[in-house]
Amino acid sequence: MLQSTFLELVSKRRSIRKYKPLPVEREKLLLCLEAARLAPSACNAQPYRFIVVDEPELKEKVSKAAFSGVYSGCKFAAGAGALVFVVSETGKFSAWLGNRVQSTDFRLVDIGIAAEHFVLAASEQGLGTCWLGWFNAKSAARALGLGPGKKVEIMLSVGYPDEDPSQRKRKNMEEFSVFNNSSRPQQAVE
Repeated sequence: MLQSTFLELVSKRRSIRKYKPLPVEREKLLLCLEAARLAPSACNAQPYRFIVVDEPELKEKVSKAAFSGVYSGCKFAAGAGALVFVVSETGKFSAWLGNRVQSTDFRLVDIGIAAEHFVLAASEQGLGTCWLGWFNAKSAARALGLGPGKKVEIMLSVGYPDEDPSQRKRKNMEEFSVFNNSSRPQQAVE
């Protein structure tokens, strides 16, 4: 049987939608930010900025802006100890050129990698997170005082879980992958 602390970590991580009304220690947030900072990015462009909002008054202001109207379904995130806004920034010319040639926005790929590093580091410290894409990004950007050309791509809620969500069904290995484009079934990791 394969033992892996990493696989244990990723198998227990869940999206949390109910948080205890507790602040998140700055040291824990800094560790999560360090994990995100170390994430690889195309051409090492690091085309993002993480904005952590843990001050209650600002968190309330930004939450009201982000979760109003049709976006109110995600207002649960306001109950987290902190909100993290990942803002895209202009990358290096080589990354921009790669975007054009490959028809892929590598900034978004890079943001995904860095944000996943953040949420896994949070999980390792006993924190819960939820990756949010459904919020009013323009209103949130205004509430944060971001200037033109800055776009909030994603938001992460971070806090102490007040729920224990069940494990979700995942595709089995045969449905998920093949080696060498073969139709032979794969063996599961044990």
